[in-house]
Amino acid sequence: MAEVSNDTYDVIIAGAGPAGVAVAARLVQKGRAERILVLDRYHFPRDKPCGGALTGHMGPVLKELDLAVRVDHVACPDAVVRCGTFERRVVMGQTVDVIRRQDFDADLVAQAREAGVEVIEGEGLTSYETTSSGVIVHTSNKRELRAKVLVGADGAASRVRKQILNNAKETPHRLFVIELDVPAPEGLETSMVYDFGLMNRGLCGYVWLFPAPGNRLNVGLMHYPNAKKSLSGRELTALLAEGLRPYGVELPAKGVRGWPVWGYHPDAKISETRVLTVGDAAGIDGLTGEGIAVAMEQAVVAGDCIDAALHSEEFSFAKYRKKIRRATVGRELALDRWLARLLYGTGKWRDWLALVLLDEKVLEMYARRVDGTEVLADQKLRLYGALCRHSLVRGRRLRKLAEHMG
Repeated sequence: MAEVSNDTYDVIIAGAGPAGVAVAARLVQKGRAERILVLDRYHFPRDKPCGGALTGHMGPVLKELDLAVRVDHVACPDAVVRCGTFERRVVMGQTVDVIRRQDFDADLVAQAREAGVEVIEGEGLTSYETTSSGVIVHTSNKRELRAKVLVGADGAASRVRKQILNNAKETPHRLFVIELDVPAPEGLETSMVYDFGLMNRGLCGYVWLFPAPGNRLNVGLMHYPNAKKSLSGRELTALLAEGLRPYGVELPAKGVRGWPVWGYHPDAKISETRVLTVGDAAGIDGLTGEGIAVAMEQAVVAGDCIDAALHSEEFSFAKYRKKIRRATVGRELALDRWLARLLYGTGKWRDWLALVLLDEKVLEMYARRVDGTEVLADQKLRLYGALCRHSLVRGRRLRKLAEHMG
């Protein structure tokens, strides 16, 4: 093998979070460890606002990538769905692990290094330019690095995404989160809580409470982008405080972090010649705001596309968007995008919330989607059946939902 200069690589990955490490892990499996560079502007462990639940197909994708959960976690065998006085506990088909992102991400970086990947911390991508022969990456350390392929795994604030989209204006989802040094409420020590009770107060989303390692509690909310219900950060923080009070949890005056994230869109541009995006840079789950498992599933597709491009020397990545869309992760994301628009993005949210909460089979189906034991996008006949049932009892369910919400 020809010697590689210290500033030239086959692949540069911007971002050493789960998405970036997963792409690197896939390329390691293809025998490319020595020609990969992963850059991250932060030093690990670093704080990362996130619910921390490893939902979906996380277990299988970690195994497929030869990665593992080696940090402390809370295994949650069930989820509690609430809305006012409504409550239902749904047993998961398999446990969902809740981790602390600073621990989990740092250990993924360690696993990448153990596999032979070069990871540089404290140096991030600031911009890039493509040429006929490759990509020139400009870094925060004033360096110019070169690669055949650039991967934008640099999160919700992705500079790669912005450059691909030519700084187009977008309307983001908004997440607000804080980890509290208090235990989970009694009876919820190993349960994930999803509370939709604030939708009648203007929240287009839900409040969560997840038990975290070290006897901590991870709490937050997701707000769907809805121009008719635009809420300020202060208003959303106040809603989070309001949503936690029924659980006996007080929100501190400081420490809540809010940040924008971009929902997945099957027609969005997520690549260009020699450049592609994964993870938050490519779009999260629009219904739940979940991104960790999504990122790692996308990374498998990305890694395979990159390896094929390096073999063929054809770097357009023209089929990447469709490959993501047709993969299980893309089909699930497309369905959740549609469901999110119905539940959060229309004035008929009561109709759809009544269906989700008061049809036991729908909640069970989505629980299987969350725990990764079922692909909801493959259950269209069952979803259609649920819609038919709902049309017959819609009025009764709406009245019952109104009673629960007060």
